[in-house]
Amino acid sequence: MTGGVIQSIDYAAVAAPLVLALVAGLVLLLDAFLPARPGGARMLGLVTLGGLVAALAVVAVQAAGGGTRRTFCVPASLGGAPAPGRAAPASCSFVADRFSLLIAAVVLAAGVVVVLLSMTEIAAERGGGGSAEHGGSAEHGGPAERGGSAECGRIPAGEWYFLLLATLTGAVLLPASRDLIMLVVSLELVSLPVFALTALKRHDGRAAEAALKLFLVSVVSTAVTLFGVSLLYGVTGSVHLDRIDAALRATGDTAGSMAGNLAGNLAGSTAGDMVQVTAVAIVLVAAGFAFKIAAVPFHFWAADVYRGAPVPIAALLSVVSKASGFAGLILLLTSALPGRAALWAPGVAVIAALTMTAGNVLAMRQRAAVRLLAWSSVAQSGYILAPLAVYAVAPRAAVGASVAYLVFYAAMNLIAFAVVLLVARLPEGQDLEAYRGLALRSPAAGLSLAFALVCLAGLPPGLAGLFAKIVVFRAVVDGGLGWLALVMAANTVAGLYYYIAWTARLFAPPAAGESRTVATGTAAGVAVAVALAVTVVFSVAPQVVLSVTG
Repeated sequence: MTGGVIQSIDYAAVAAPLVLALVAGLVLLLDAFLPARPGGARMLGLVTLGGLVAALAVVAVQAAGGGTRRTFCVPASLGGAPAPGRAAPASCSFVADRFSLLIAAVVLAAGVVVVLLSMTEIAAERGGGGSAEHGGSAEHGGPAERGGSAECGRIPAGEWYFLLLATLTGAVLLPASRDLIMLVVSLELVSLPVFALTALKRHDGRAAEAALKLFLVSVVSTAVTLFGVSLLYGVTGSVHLDRIDAALRATGDTAGSMAGNLAGNLAGSTAGDMVQVTAVAIVLVAAGFAFKIAAVPFHFWAADVYRGAPVPIAALLSVVSKASGFAGLILLLTSALPGRAALWAPGVAVIAALTMTAGNVLAMRQRAAVRLLAWSSVAQSGYILAPLAVYAVAPRAAVGASVAYLVFYAAMNLIAFAVVLLVARLPEGQDLEAYRGLALRSPAAGLSLAFALVCLAGLPPGLAGLFAKIVVFRAVVDGGLGWLALVMAANTVAGLYYYIAWTARLFAPPAAGESRTVATGTAAGVAVAVALAVTVVFSVAPQVVLSVTG
């Protein structure tokens, strides 16, 4: 066997996703073989939570150690031709660097909150405390929940936590992926379990509809992405992101000199033909990721899916899935296609402007809390996209601003979803009117939600949101896109309308006879406290984020 073909695996580099995968297997085994008993679902939740904390500790240790760890590497002598005058280093499929560790930390921290919310959701379903819309079972059960539980429509805890861990494993793998195959596989590992998680409320028609819509959208986006990936591979002869960039730079998109494998089939092609193929490939791959992040014009699925899914899964889609989608898009554009920034950056600017505008306009019309948060999430995607439009002018500042906004947004949004989960269990709790007087009836929940909404609006004392918007504005203005900064300013003002209107409801006098309080369970209370504490830290010391992303 020739040297260099046998790959050595750096298990320290893949420790975090490996821990999550092992804990997922453990959860399945415990669910299958432990005897059914009350409290079994809670135990599975605690095991899942322990796995996430362990993976987060691994990421923290790797970040503290500094440096970059690589594995699954292919030597320069295999696959692809080096650029003229350059030494071609080994290309690796998995790279644990500062970018990947930061996204992994965001994903895992959000995962902790989602698991805590899931424990509350599952306990409510099993204890008959589900919302009026979704209902619930009054009977406790064990982790396996076989037999009658399916008839009751109860959420199976073992499957829930296993699928949740599978999604988080993909979300940790994706930002470390450095080849097209691993990017697509990781992205699908993030997406596929979410279909089932959305539909696990088995006799809920709205959840089934949401799962079907999400499935169809994801299948289409995957097909589009794979088509674009195949074109990129055909043009460059490589799947590794660094080699794609080197091939495009070295050959000027000419097919004849790319790895020699297309010379026969494309002998008559011209450089202009390859430019067009490359442009089509960029559009297709970017469109595939645009589906995942709900960017215009691929945003239509968001509100219905968020509304039909259980609230913890809506939070997962809003933070974890979005963070993964942006990580993949940023990697693709900045690692494989930085030399084509002049081609894709104007399109990103237009999509960012349309996305934030559509999200804010549609959010103004909503009367359901989750749908409002869904369209708000679409608008926030536009803000995250905006700095990437100036990548050609200031690469580091563009990526840093996008990632910083994503980190701030994740913490703020999780507070909102945590409180929405608590209120949704009240009769008519999905409607915004259910929040009238919440700060007076349940001060802890009401004030936490008010702080989250003020942060999302970018107003004091929610300084985390203000700093996030300042970072994005500065990057866009410094990059010379004044028109995009004006669009952002107009959308920021538009967003104030529905954020302030919702906040005002929290402090308005309750309706006559309205005295219901929000029951804050232990897990949900911890989720709100954790997200709130992180957001307060970001508001007081934004340099915690800015120093890492700058």
